[in-house]
Parts: sequence; structure tokens; C-alpha cells
Amino acid sequence: MTAPTTYRIPTSRKPEWFAVHTWSKHEKSVFEQLRQKNVETFLPLYHLSKRWRNGQQSGPVPLFPGYLFVRIDVQDRLPVLQTSGVARFVGFGQTPAAVPDNEIAQLEVAVANKLNISPHPFLAVGDRVAIKRGPLAGLTGILTREKQGLRVVLSVGLISRSISVELSTADVECD
Repeated sequence: MTAPTTYRIPTSRKPEWFAVHTWSKHEKSVFEQLRQKNVETFLPLYHLSKRWRNGQQSGPVPLFPGYLFVRIDVQDRLPVLQTSGVARFVGFGQTPAAVPDNEIAQLEVAVANKLNISPHPFLAVGDRVAIKRGPLAGLTGILTREKQGLRVVLSVGLISRSISVELSTADVECD
């Protein structure tokens, strides 16, 4: 068992990552609006194939419905809050909490390498493992088992959201 990540209130005037809660199904439009405002934004997506009554639909959908991430100086949050579709910053009361850079970095690596990723229920405790091979080598996550096999869960604790990545048992070792 490992200690949970501690989230802190930013005190310096430097850009940090923050989680932004959006209105339902507004993640992509908020992402585009923020990009037009030159705000560094990260919206992790995964490919979903789903069968509906009227046929099959597939395409990129947000890994964390209702959330995206922005890298800003906390003092410059007003333009983000004034964006149509933004509900609030995730934090403590009215104060946004910074997301650790390593949590964003592990999400960026997983998304950029087009791995077989999917949302996963958030896990607060579990066995931490180090990934020793492949594009995620050096990252750590929580080991889980599913019917399909071994998966490692990468988490963003501030928003209580996680993704799971399918890996071989040879690719992980206890941390």
C-alpha cells in the first residue's frame, strides 16, 4: 500500500496543471475554445466502438467525461472560467488544486502511444507496480486483473478518475 497523492494549493506564479470540470458533453467544445484563447489544454481521448440501435458508432471520446486539464498560472484562471461550457476548477472550495505533473505526463504518454486504453473505476488503494518494458517503461500504476487479463491503472487522484492499460505480466514488476 502506498500513501495517496497530496494535492496542494499553488503558491507560486508559474504555470501548473489544473483539472477543469465542464458541463456534460462539452469537453471537446471547451477544449477548442481554450485553444483559441492560447491556453495550454489537454483533453485525453480514447477510441470507443459502440453498437447503437441505429447502427455502430465509433470515434474518439473523452477518457474522463466532464473533465479536461489546463496548464496556467493560477492567477490567470478567469479566461478559463469565462469559457462557455466550463463549470468550475477542481479544488478545495473556491481554490483550484494543482494536478501533479507526473500524473499528466503518464496520461500524455499513454494517449500519445495509442495504447489500448479505456476508462477504469478509480482505485484509492492497491498494489503499485512499475512498468519495466514498452512505451510506458518507468511509469508506475496500480495492478488489477480483469477477464481479459492483466491491466495497470494510471490515476489522476484530484478528479478521482483512472484509465487502465492492458499489459503483459512480463512488462510489470512490484514497485
